Amino acid sequence: MSDKMLKFIKVEREMPAKRPADTRREDFTEIYGDYLKDKAQEQSSRCSQCGVPFCQNACPLQNNIPDWLMLTAEGRTQDAYRVSAETNSMPEICGRICPQDRLCEGSCVIEQSTHGTVTIGAVERYLTDTAWDEGWVEPLKPRTELPLSVGIIGAGPAGLAAAESLREQGWQVTVYDRYDRAGGLLIYGIPNFKLEKDIVERRTKRLEDGGIKFVLNTDIGKDISFEDLQKKHASILIATGVYNARCLEVPGSGSGGVIEALPYLLDSNRRGLGDKVAGETAAGKDVVVIGGGDTAMDCVRTAIRQKAKSVTCLYRRDYANMPGSRRETANAQEEGVVFEWLAAPKALHDEKGQVNKVRAARNRLGLKDTSGRESFTEVEGADFDVKADLVIQALGFTPEDMHELSPDLKLTRWNTIKAHPTKFETSIPGVYAAGDITRGASLVVWAIREGRDAADAMHEYLTAQMVSVAAE
Repeated sequence: MSDKMLKFIKVEREMPAKRPADTRREDFTEIYGDYLKDKAQEQSSRCSQCGVPFCQNACPLQNNIPDWLMLTAEGRTQDAYRVSAETNSMPEICGRICPQDRLCEGSCVIEQSTHGTVTIGAVERYLTDTAWDEGWVEPLKPRTELPLSVGIIGAGPAGLAAAESLREQGWQVTVYDRYDRAGGLLIYGIPNFKLEKDIVERRTKRLEDGGIKFVLNTDIGKDISFEDLQKKHASILIATGVYNARCLEVPGSGSGGVIEALPYLLDSNRRGLGDKVAGETAAGKDVVVIGGGDTAMDCVRTAIRQKAKSVTCLYRRDYANMPGSRRETANAQEEGVVFEWLAAPKALHDEKGQVNKVRAARNRLGLKDTSGRESFTEVEGADFDVKADLVIQALGFTPEDMHELSPDLKLTRWNTIKAHPTKFETSIPGVYAAGDITRGASLVVWAIREGRDAADAMHEYLTAQMVSVAAE
């Protein structure tokens, strides 16, 4: 073992510098700076090099974290980058947006011993950003050119990860997406202060330069039928994600000024990309965001940057039971967001059809439910009002009707596509599915993992197809 490791007792945990809240709330620029090489080496040296790497086990991609931390500590930055890229199609993106506090860092052994976790995500970001700057990110080159083609529906993280893996094998890959830019929620759903869009665009350009074709502004099932796509390609991957918003079902929810989270974030990101957008902003308004996940945190922090008069987040449970990243919640609090814990909307009041306040109930926690979080019940007589000119619903997402794509697709009781748990095959031969459309709304890192795994299964299928044709 390198003598540069196990420094966690002598070296304190230190994240990259974070811009002051009163400065960063003025723009949409990323809030964290970059490590310098010496600081990345120092922080990596805190790793305890566990015999059983719990950080790796907690990572959906099973990233070889202890090895690339050791290589970074030794100053072997290029080698460390290569190890990190072996298992992850987008390490610099995961380093920025993964909820490390719930995954790798949350399982760090030295964190459990009160020394503070290794800053795994920040080091991961540093490695790949450095690789891009130094020219270490190699062009996408297929091992050989193979004749069969693959159609991928959806240019989000699952679709892009699968496209890269399949193209590396040599298959001809075309990615279809309804939006005008590739990247899915990486482009349109996640704000710039967490993920600046040039980071995504250089990834998609690498794929395009490597021979992957992108057909954008194209909605499969409307602009091109699914049957025509099957005729065109030897195999298809459905990686559409889930976009149907869960909406409030309380009196007044149809009032003006009550909107969904995704269109709000999409409009904001389009403005950042230079598009002209007429959608509603939070400027000068009392904003209430309902929800406690990462999308809710994106909304409250976006509203702050749009110069809202006030921003309040209502969440029906307490801080400890929030599904979103603790780090993002802390960032929101620093930036001026007010959190009303144990609060759930009962009605939206309006004046002449325009929302003007939210009537909320106070809750108390009870026993844990099937999700592992504590259940809640309403406290009688404890209702309160919150002023609101704009109410943003961030209650999660469900799948669109996949039978509109093809009636032959078998669905689960949650209306996700029913697919084999390891091979990702659907009920239609040669058609695969991965990402949120099979597992429900989840993390980007899980979408990347499933996209890569589905690509492996499709490679086997396509290879068998070639052997079958050759034998005829």
